[in-house]
This record gives sequence, structure tokens and C-alpha cells, in this order.
Amino acid sequence: MKNELHSFVVPVYGQSPYLRECLESLRAQTLRSPIVISSSTPYEGLRALAEEFDARLVLHSPNAGIGRDWNFALSQSTTPWATVAHQDDLYLPTFAERTVAQIKASSSAVLVLTGYAELFDGQRRANSPMLLIKRILLELGFLGRERAETVKAKRRTLWFGSPIPCPSVTLSVSRAAARFREDLKVNLDWEAWLRLASEEGAFAYDREILMLHRIHASSQTSAAIHDGVRSREDLMMFESIWPPPIARILARAYTFSYETGQAS
Repeated sequence: MKNELHSFVVPVYGQSPYLRECLESLRAQTLRSPIVISSSTPYEGLRALAEEFDARLVLHSPNAGIGRDWNFALSQSTTPWATVAHQDDLYLPTFAERTVAQIKASSSAVLVLTGYAELFDGQRRANSPMLLIKRILLELGFLGRERAETVKAKRRTLWFGSPIPCPSVTLSVSRAAARFREDLKVNLDWEAWLRLASEEGAFAYDREILMLHRIHASSQTSAAIHDGVRSREDLMMFESIWPPPIARILARAYTFSYETGQAS
């Protein structure tokens, strides 16, 4: 059964070896959602792949970075809610069904997130020190509840970083704040969540693990750690939340965690 409330939008960059697996996981949902593939870097075979999975393919130009790709993909959604499905990741069969249930349960929701596990070297990793830290940070705002309703509660989840896993997030497309800054390369999701947190509307949280986020050396995040972009953007974000001395301490702690391989 298809639904008219939610869709998956898949921004495709380059030729990912994992895209087929991602699309297979979207087609295998217990509640079928429309699939839109968008790309500013199309390649031979992409249209045939889209047709195979009954997905609508939309091309755009120029290739202007990840923020532009995500924003364009969201603009192509024909449903009021959309998940920006990352091309390397996998979505478990009840992701759409449970996400839609969260949307229907809260008329005030503007963002729905789910639990997730990591996929590393083909192995599912549901527990790690970093995943544990992120779950703890989320509870600063949710406090065991399924909703974070107030501005203060929503912002608390983002005080020490962004534990809200971008590929598991489903957004209310009509919200202007549900768009990404196109000058950022890594923390564009954290910055967007902070803007959404400052507006009316609840964040809804399904703690069940409903998707798998792939960790690999060629990912955008891994590249940004190595070239220093992530450290600079971390400092910028912490300075928007904390006084400068505290912001510098937190940013340095994050940099140390990247250098020692404790964060990804």
C-alpha cells in the first residue's frame, strides 16, 4: 500500500556502489512511499536504475554541493513529509510505517527521527561508545518521552553536538526552516535542526532502530574530517550556542575525538 503523506527523496552524487541496496530497502517498506531520485551528477545507467525501482528521476544543475542537492531533492517531494534518504544507507522494512505513525500521533510535529545502527565493513553495529553518547545527548531533550515540545527541550538535544541522525530524519516539507545552508559541507543538518528547534512544533522520536548508516572512508563526513572542514564548522556551531571560551573547549574535544578515531 502506498501513502500520500510521506516520500523518500534520494540525492544521488556520483556513482555510489551502495545505491542499489538503498533503493532495494526503500522498495521493501511495509508501507510503500513514493521514491524520488535527484542528481546533478547523472551517469549512464541511473535512469534505468530509477525505472527498475519505480522511482521518479529528476536532474538539476549546476553541481553546487551537498546543501543544494538536499534542498533540491526536498523541493521535488509531492507529499507533505519527506525523508532525505542517503544513497549509501539502508532503511529497515518498517521505517516508513513507524515514521508515518509518529506523524499521525502528533499534529504539532515538524521533525521525526528514529533510532539507527551503523553499518561498518558490512556488519551491523548497534552499540558503540559514540552511539551511546548520541543516545544520551538525545535524552537531554526527550527525557524518555516520544516528543520534545518546547524550544528549550529541543535545543537541549543540540547543545553538545548533533545527535539527531540526519538520514533517519523525516521533515515537514512546508517548513521554510526545513532547508539546509548551502555554504556548509558537514554541519548543515545540525544548523537546520537548531533553526527548527527555535520554532513552534515538536520533535518526535521513535527509539526503535529503523535504519542503518554506512560508515566508510569515501563518505563526505570522512573526507571533511581529514581536510579540517568539520573542525571549523564545529567551532562555528558551538559559538552559536555557547560563550566563546566554552565553544573552543568543546570544538577542541571534538577535534581530538576525530584524531583518535573515537568519532565519525
